[in-house]
Amino acid sequence: MNTPHSTTVPTTTRAPLDGLIVADLSRVLAGPYCSMLLADMGATVIKVESPAGDDTRTWAPPEKDGVATYYMSINRNKRSLVLDFKDPNDLAVARRLLARADIALENFKPGGVEKFGLGYDDVVTDNPGLIYLSISGFGTEGGRALPGYDLVVQAVSGLMSLTGEPDGPALRAGISVFDVMTGMHGLIGVLAALHQRAETGRGQHIEVNLLSSALSGLVNHSAAFTAAGAVPMRMGNAHPSVYPYQTMPTADRDVIITAANDRQFRSLCRVLGVEHLADDERFARNEDRTANREALHPQLIEALSTWSADDLFTELMAAGVPCGPINNIAEGVALAERLGLEPRVTLGSGDHRVDLVRNPIRFSDAELRYHTAPPALGEHSDDIRAWLASDN
Repeated sequence: MNTPHSTTVPTTTRAPLDGLIVADLSRVLAGPYCSMLLADMGATVIKVESPAGDDTRTWAPPEKDGVATYYMSINRNKRSLVLDFKDPNDLAVARRLLARADIALENFKPGGVEKFGLGYDDVVTDNPGLIYLSISGFGTEGGRALPGYDLVVQAVSGLMSLTGEPDGPALRAGISVFDVMTGMHGLIGVLAALHQRAETGRGQHIEVNLLSSALSGLVNHSAAFTAAGAVPMRMGNAHPSVYPYQTMPTADRDVIITAANDRQFRSLCRVLGVEHLADDERFARNEDRTANREALHPQLIEALSTWSADDLFTELMAAGVPCGPINNIAEGVALAERLGLEPRVTLGSGDHRVDLVRNPIRFSDAELRYHTAPPALGEHSDDIRAWLASDN
């Protein structure tokens, strides 16, 4: 099948999803994040936008060359097609695209895409192999009319009740964590459906929603309630079941120390020169340390007071005790570079070059694609329309 690629990428190794066509009718974060991961893995992703464009194009500052970095962060390797679904001719183009696609994504409010005749039941007859992903905030039953925003889901799911100091206000996470998580859950569903289609020849409709992803992602906290009836509450940076597993002060700045088992705690005590604490029966086992944290905490604070954060990081990690200074984003990227993780990838050329964060997945017998910068609005409309009008 010929696809509307504007760039030929010379390669000796295929990307895992080479040859697949994705019709991306989603916008903002969860859907575009999912489709970007598909694009990185070789799929041809056609980003369908209204004449106004994806909302995130204007979510600035910060920006680079007049384009919001929010939009850039989740839209590389895609081709932009502008369609007005209220225009019968554009709607016909959308239907032709869905008839050719292997995968479709949408995150309209439930029932929204069906108004244009582009829902799964509307298009599956012409394309029975289509894998169709729908993303919503609260599902398609009782919550179908509710708009889905990550911050709202952080509040109603219980996450914010867990975030912040015990005597302070509830806080949001620093990122739209459930949008990202739902996008990844959607990707998992799509890849599973591709595997099943290889056996059956049939596609299917996949649904994910932010609230269900949130409750799944709360893992031990949500299970504390469903399995034992316990309702966890916020503890700042402390952990309800492990100690020490939290922010700790040093002579110059705070660090995170996570001595999550008895061996790690003994190593921590050895590095700090307080081996006797590991032999104290009040602190010998994790359950004892957790129950007696009020007695242990000031002793660890005193032992940490002579250490710098960087020296402590070096010594504890060498001893097998997870530890890390609380970096800003620039310091986090720099650490990844020092560790050889190559976190940056450069796309585009000339005045349109942009550095973005590399896909975190690595394959031993496949490669990812980084062939185009995030597209301008409608940048590929003419090429895609010509391809859809052809017989190839």
